Amino acid sequence: MTQDQRPTGLKSSEFSLADLKGSLDEFISSINDFKVKSYEKIDSQEDRLQRLDQKAHALFRPALDPNAQAECRHQKAFKAYLKSGDETKLHGLDIEQKGMLAAVNSEGGFLVDGKTADFVDSALSAAHSIRSIAHVVTVEASAYDILMDHGEMDAGWATEQDAVNDTATPKLDRIRIPLHELSAMPKASQRLLEDSAFDIENWLAGRIADTFARFEGRAFLRGTGEDQPKGFLSYDKVADGAQNWGQLAYIATGGAGKFKEGMAPDKLVDLVYALDARYRAKSRFVLNSKTAGHIRKLKDSDGRFLWADGLALQEPARLLGYPVVICEDMPDIEPDAYAIAFGDFSAGYTIVERPDLRVLRDPFSAKPHVLFYATKRVGGAVTDFSAIKLLKFSTS
Repeated sequence: MTQDQRPTGLKSSEFSLADLKGSLDEFISSINDFKVKSYEKIDSQEDRLQRLDQKAHALFRPALDPNAQAECRHQKAFKAYLKSGDETKLHGLDIEQKGMLAAVNSEGGFLVDGKTADFVDSALSAAHSIRSIAHVVTVEASAYDILMDHGEMDAGWATEQDAVNDTATPKLDRIRIPLHELSAMPKASQRLLEDSAFDIENWLAGRIADTFARFEGRAFLRGTGEDQPKGFLSYDKVADGAQNWGQLAYIATGGAGKFKEGMAPDKLVDLVYALDARYRAKSRFVLNSKTAGHIRKLKDSDGRFLWADGLALQEPARLLGYPVVICEDMPDIEPDAYAIAFGDFSAGYTIVERPDLRVLRDPFSAKPHVLFYATKRVGGAVTDFSAIKLLKFSTS
């Protein structure tokens, strides 16, 4: 066909371009559809993998400690009780870890939550008192019994042919340490309690710890044993060498209310070596600040101080190489005073306490203030009379 014979108004190039454009548009549309469906499948697959991952984590994740959950509920309920007196949430709380019910109002208050109780215990242990060096036992009973063997069991050598002789039986003594109620009664105004920024738990714990530390620290030294722990200074005391079970031994300084002239270092050395070697490794000096101020001026015959301050932070000072514990309830240096004690108190003195610390809220007795009556039960007694020696400021 010649050029003149082609259909009028239709060119082959125009037909080819239009057809190509349509095909290209259709191809691009197909690609876009494919991309959309692919992305949808990817998103769906990611969601599925995420769900599987969450299920796997849930499957292998350890279960929450029910005791911890109960303790958390106890803490919130106890805070509400302190703030407003709402005790409804405390009833029925079972703290399995402690083996006790939180609600003990009929017995005189509600148990303090674990966080507050731990704060009080830590503060008492950190205080400068016998508690920090004594043997502390936690019991659920009203008293604690200890069987002490203060005799020396006989022994002997034996051969195959010789008969074995009977050895002497040990001497046993039963020491019973009863628990006594220690109380504190801090108070706060109702307006202060209603302040949301007021941290009632830490405030209460601090006040309780301060009061308990002062009262029990004094009792562990001078307590009579009647409705309070028996302090180690309340036992009968005799000169070293004449001691019987139930008595504490002392070394005399040789002067009334003072050291014998020029004999201060020697008397301190005598006090140290009056103690058996088995106790000396864990032994400490116990005295008050006023006595410490006098002792730290003493020098030996070569002009060296007997007292050495701790080189590291919170390291105790040392006297003759042994740590010093400052207890302000120890007697001052005066005639016939037992102003210095030395010994292994972890063996010599035992403190017994119950784990439950209770608080009773009283909004009526001191209006417009609210009283918080806090109680705990604690006891103490000497359990090894050979583990503690005293320095008596007297001539004999």
